[in-house]
Amino acid sequence: MAVLDNLSTGKRERIKSPVVFYHGDLRDREFVKEVISKEQPNAIYHLAAQVSVQESLKDPVGDAQTNIVGTLNLLDQAVKNKVQKIIFASSAAVYGTPRYLPVDEVHPAEVLSGYAVSKLAVEHYLAVYKNLYNLDYTVLRLANVYGPGQLAGTEGGVVAIFTQNLLEGKVPVIFGDGEQTRDFIYVKDVVTANLAALNRGTGKIINISTNRPSSVNSLYKLLQEMTERVISAEYRPTRPGDIRNSVLANQLAIQLLAWQPSFSLQEGIRQTVKEWNSLL
Repeated sequence: MAVLDNLSTGKRERIKSPVVFYHGDLRDREFVKEVISKEQPNAIYHLAAQVSVQESLKDPVGDAQTNIVGTLNLLDQAVKNKVQKIIFASSAAVYGTPRYLPVDEVHPAEVLSGYAVSKLAVEHYLAVYKNLYNLDYTVLRLANVYGPGQLAGTEGGVVAIFTQNLLEGKVPVIFGDGEQTRDFIYVKDVVTANLAALNRGTGKIINISTNRPSSVNSLYKLLQEMTERVISAEYRPTRPGDIRNSVLANQLAIQLLAWQPSFSLQEGIRQTVKEWNSLL
């Protein structure tokens, strides 16, 4: 097994032996060519991305260079080196403002940010490469992923941000009134979904979610209970591009991947807080 990463948001020490690590960037065509030709993988898990919605609005060119051009570099080398399958981490962001809940895979795509555009574009490119070059794929549209190892500075890392702030005695910020809902899925459930997709879900787009909405306020209350820290949050105006409510249907994942989430929000938060405490 090998990992290619530029460590823009990752940490080298988290990549354990015997995994082979290549420090580089998907935007570097020669680097990608060198790694793929050397490793000759049967399958590639494409998890790398510029993940900040706000950054994609500020710098859409940079977002596209990383998420679209970087992916095309990877796909080109996958074809040339006879890779059999790509498992791609897409996002609930492609749905935009939901017309109905829970959002299933036939919901229209209504992109509201450069980030969402880039994820949807890659999904279409995967379909093209399958049609032209028989490169198999499965797209996993992920809900809001959280868990141990997530950095507090990363986009969508509200659990990590709240946890770090509470344990350090800082006042967390909630954008909007806090009653907006999200579908929070524990990272270990995402891992098992990715493993299941290796041999299932050919040419499919599949939501990976809990199918359960949780408000940001209820999440924050749970984190206060788990950390045993009570600090009133600061409320600020809603940010551009943020949607009000989101929860993803997961029936297709259950059907096609023989997968379903194992962790409740309470248990996932408990394990996340436990790791944060161990680092203090």
